[in-house]
Amino acid sequence: MYCLSQNQTLPVSREVLWNFVSSPENLNRITPPEMGFQIVGEIPKSIASGQFIEYRVKVPVLGRISWLTEIKYVEEGFSFVDEQRVGPYALWLHHHTLLDVEGGTAMTDEVRYVLPFGPLGKISHWLFVRRNLESIFSFRRQALEEIFPQ
Repeated sequence: MYCLSQNQTLPVSREVLWNFVSSPENLNRITPPEMGFQIVGEIPKSIASGQFIEYRVKVPVLGRISWLTEIKYVEEGFSFVDEQRVGPYALWLHHHTLLDVEGGTAMTDEVRYVLPFGPLGKISHWLFVRRNLESIFSFRRQALEEIFPQ
């Protein structure tokens, strides 16, 4: 299992940041354009435990794919976990956490994931998957800093 973690402090209240990150319609604003991110079907206004959200994204090597996530746990205003049900990973758990800190809100994204295809998955992780995920989260960090400037 691999883990990718990113911490970021933004100069807004936890309530403001929660309202932004818990709204699926904002995902497009913090996802790199080259991923061709698109929510399939009706876009929910906010997340709720047990909710399924389907996306279409471009994934290197695989092309355009469907990705179905389930919102597993929601602690309103503080955290939520989304889990891939259908998509490119054998396992994908993304935990989002918000904490009040001096000067704003600390946000942590932690993704735990497993690639399919055994040894081929390990090689693809080494060759491009890890760097691709780091690039996506770097884009997300920058986009959030532009949306919520200092």
